[in-house]
Amino acid sequence: MLDGFTAWPPEFADRYRALGYWRGRTLGSLLRERALATPEHTAVVDGRHRWTYLEVDDRADRLATGLHRRGMLALPAHRETELVHLARLSGARTYIAPDVHLGHDHRALARTLLAEAPQLREVLVAGEPQEFTALAGVDADPLPLAGPDPSDVALLLLSGGTTGAPKLIPRTHDDYLYNATASAQLCGFDASTRYLAALPVAHNFPLACPGLLGTLGVGGTVVLTPTPSPDDAFPLIERERVTATALVPPLALLWLEAAGWTRADLSSLELLQVGGARLKPETAKRVGPELGCALQQVFGMAEGLLNYTRPDDPEDLLLETQGRPLAEHDELRIVGPDDREVAPGGTGELLVRGPYTIRGYYRAPEADRGAFTPDGFYRSGDLVRRLPSGHLVVEGRVKDVINRGGDKVPVEEVENLLLAHPAVHDAALVGVPDDVLGERNCACVIAQGAAPTRAELNAHLTGRGLAAFKLPDRVVVLDAFPRTALGKVNRRELAALVRESEHG
Repeated sequence: MLDGFTAWPPEFADRYRALGYWRGRTLGSLLRERALATPEHTAVVDGRHRWTYLEVDDRADRLATGLHRRGMLALPAHRETELVHLARLSGARTYIAPDVHLGHDHRALARTLLAEAPQLREVLVAGEPQEFTALAGVDADPLPLAGPDPSDVALLLLSGGTTGAPKLIPRTHDDYLYNATASAQLCGFDASTRYLAALPVAHNFPLACPGLLGTLGVGGTVVLTPTPSPDDAFPLIERERVTATALVPPLALLWLEAAGWTRADLSSLELLQVGGARLKPETAKRVGPELGCALQQVFGMAEGLLNYTRPDDPEDLLLETQGRPLAEHDELRIVGPDDREVAPGGTGELLVRGPYTIRGYYRAPEADRGAFTPDGFYRSGDLVRRLPSGHLVVEGRVKDVINRGGDKVPVEEVENLLLAHPAVHDAALVGVPDDVLGERNCACVIAQGAAPTRAELNAHLTGRGLAAFKLPDRVVVLDAFPRTALGKVNRRELAALVRESEHG
């Protein structure tokens, strides 16, 4: 067991085992079982390379032997600041990276890491290693290595916030295997599923919701793409007859636009999952007609809780909610600033605990004091309201409310109404400092055709019944929004851009 890991209290662990959530299996068993059952079925497609389950399982065994007692870490978009912090925090001994990815030379970054994180012993490079070790050379005849305990930490995911250094999220074999396999069952994945991993697979959403692990667990095929751009993804959907994929809202918007001009045959696509941020109803309505597939809204967090819309949900729930919890024994509280539960149907911060929601970050006791209640509920920071059906509607983040002269402006509400304007491709509302009001509303928009004026947008919003204090005090037209590694709008950077433009 890792030092610095906060385990579930024994009474909860015993309960989750008795209820069948934790089955005493490891993540490695997913691949091994499929390799025994369907050894010649294609497991992974990467460009022109194709591997069967037997081949992937054999390669995993050989690599595991070669990597014995070495650690792995991090996401493709991270650079020096994040990686030095994560290497020190995790105690990782090995850094594995590509040689050059999307124009960035990770070998130069590795040299900095070795200097700044002294516990790192080795760098393994996929590609041309220069002075480092080639990952392709880390190979050995498989040995019967001792397997981990299912209650041990299997991997450390990264928190997805836009402020401060990322935190490490410890997920065990028990809880993460449930996360992936239960998601696959709910989403109808089976051996015929051909899942396009459009998002970076180190993220929770494409990794295990159900993602790569869920697909392999049912014997399906995972198709990898170098980028989620329609230029790369659409030909793969046609060639590999992809049936399911997952996107974040900005990419869903891009795909919807590209679907109007592409010559690629997308008819095999049956399911598009959208998550990572709220998909606004105006965009959700377009998925079926324009992409020809079913939409599933997903709302979750790398810390645990997952919510999905179901295939048999009424249309209004599919379009306007972010689903309901995966597990029957997910415990949810929706609370106000005083930590008291709000009235039924009211909006408040979502707190959660359950069989796959962590009890603490890795080696972060100070962060834990603010992120978890004394009785083990995780404070998500998401503002939600719960419908009588159990479905959640995400109203934004606790900090995504603009305080305009004492009036609270929920950014999600305004953004959704802005998206209904025909000249708006995408929209984000941010608060900017004001000497009188404290904050003013600034609507940042990416135009579709001729850029709309503030007067035109405010007339549109007023016509939709929006209160006067919620109307944008300023409109800024941009070519693109700053994004986090997972594609969410980085509101902190966006607000900084607006402030700079005011003084420019």
